[in-house]
Amino acid sequence: MRPLSLMRSTAILCAVLLLSWQVLYIVVGDVALRSPLQTFAFTATFVATPQFVGHATETFQAFALALAIAVAAGLAAGLALGASRLLGDVLEPVLAAFYAIPKITLYPILLLAFGLGMASKVAFGAIHGVIPVALFTLSAVRKVRPVWVKSARIMALGAVDTTVRVLVPAALPEIFSGLRIGFSLTLIGTLLGEMFASQRGLGFLLMNAIGLHNVDLIMALTLMLSVVAGAASVALLALERRLERR
Repeated sequence: MRPLSLMRSTAILCAVLLLSWQVLYIVVGDVALRSPLQTFAFTATFVATPQFVGHATETFQAFALALAIAVAAGLAAGLALGASRLLGDVLEPVLAAFYAIPKITLYPILLLAFGLGMASKVAFGAIHGVIPVALFTLSAVRKVRPVWVKSARIMALGAVDTTVRVLVPAALPEIFSGLRIGFSLTLIGTLLGEMFASQRGLGFLLMNAIGLHNVDLIMALTLMLSVVAGAASVALLALERRLERR
């Protein structure tokens, strides 16, 4: 998919979503929804408040740390398992089984281990993102053409040089697919951590707004988080397509 085609598809999708949102608002009314125009106006006012800045800073600090851990650990695990057929065959089913476990069931354990605060949110976000990054990286490394690996051996490249110069460049497009999914899941995990056991962050703010039935704030937070996640996904998808063409 070309960049212009991707942008056109994204614009069409946004227009359809906005139209559907407006129609749903007309049907439901002010009890549970706000119109797109009302939400945009409230959001523009709310993002300038110190309350939003403080909570948003807390959330994105936790998310950045969780994403860095998930990407680093996922790439390391995926490259190691993909390069070793035996380790990959043994541990890939374990990773897939762990990925299928609802992560919310692990949150009490993380609270006991890390306590309330930043550490537990970071850990909860990281465990959401690390598995897809590892599985996609493992699959990508296994699909690298064997002749390239053999050529690296003939040229007496060590394990590190082979990984950096051969495996990673060849597997990069599929690795980015894992990063794209890992990004979204890490964000979800971080917000869930804030919703259930935190006194700071956008997740806490959203949970508090739900408890108070503050529809304006619920819609504004949902809109902002959706825009951030969607924009990041589109950017990573465009980069992935460019890598595939190269």
